[in-house]
Amino acid sequence: MSQTLLLIGPLLPSVMDTLESTYTVHRYWESTDKDALLASIADSCIGVVTDGGNGVSADILKKLPAVKIVSVFGVGVDAVDLAWCRDHGIGVSNTPDVLSDDVADMAMALALAVSRQLVVGDQYARAGKWPAQGAMPLTRRVMGKRAGIYGMGSIGKALAMRLEGFRMPISYCNRSPRSDSDNYTFVASLEELASQVDYLFVTAAATAGTIGSIDAGVLDALGPDGYLINVSRGTLVDEVALLSCLQEKRIAGAGLDVFADEPNIPPAFFTLDNVVLQPHNASGTWETREAMGKLVLDNLAAYLAGQPLLTAVV
Repeated sequence: MSQTLLLIGPLLPSVMDTLESTYTVHRYWESTDKDALLASIADSCIGVVTDGGNGVSADILKKLPAVKIVSVFGVGVDAVDLAWCRDHGIGVSNTPDVLSDDVADMAMALALAVSRQLVVGDQYARAGKWPAQGAMPLTRRVMGKRAGIYGMGSIGKALAMRLEGFRMPISYCNRSPRSDSDNYTFVASLEELASQVDYLFVTAAATAGTIGSIDAGVLDALGPDGYLINVSRGTLVDEVALLSCLQEKRIAGAGLDVFADEPNIPPAFFTLDNVVLQPHNASGTWETREAMGKLVLDNLAAYLAGQPLLTAVV
């Protein structure tokens, strides 16, 4: 008899196909009576598969006492009740590293797009304004500007390699200095980091200590020539303060892949030409999503074989 799993939300079709051909999978998001579903599998469900956005709450886990593993398709685990998992001996795994290059690429693309006004330029060309109005206004150079990275983990390090190619001096703010980042300048204060750079890249994990950390003080420190690029979590940024800064040109612009209340984006962002928006798609390539899916499956297989999780969070 195959092991029983609860799948919280849809994943890549190839991953779902493998899950459902290997295990007995119940699709939580499709259930019309979720409490009845949980009750029906309470004694048999040994694992939960979810993504970083949906996570899994203690309310669900309380109803599934046999669960011993939560396998997350994504890096962020802020939507998983980690405290409950620790207290009840539930292992939690995620899919780090395999998406770092694509997320770093997106961060660099957003910096270029907002600085060089690529979206505005595309619209300018499509609207036929070039023949009628001449050249569009000048934009800002990226090459050689000062870069600050908030969160020097796997994604931050991958981003730093790309920034080096643009000859950008790199500073970073982290919980502590990294011994493998001697080429970069450690700055203990986030606000101080913002005051020293032209681009502030957000790649930190969402934790109790980082949520809301990009506040009005940090944005004002970044200043009218500074850009904010966020490929981490929208909850790290005070969106009301950010909108105010963008509207009043107190910062030069922003490139945002993530938002506080996804998939809902505050409509005020849509009216601004100094922000480039993406629908939380930094890791959205076939190559990376397939690699993430394989890691989800490999973590499940390791648990069932009595082996340590390959990428354990808890």
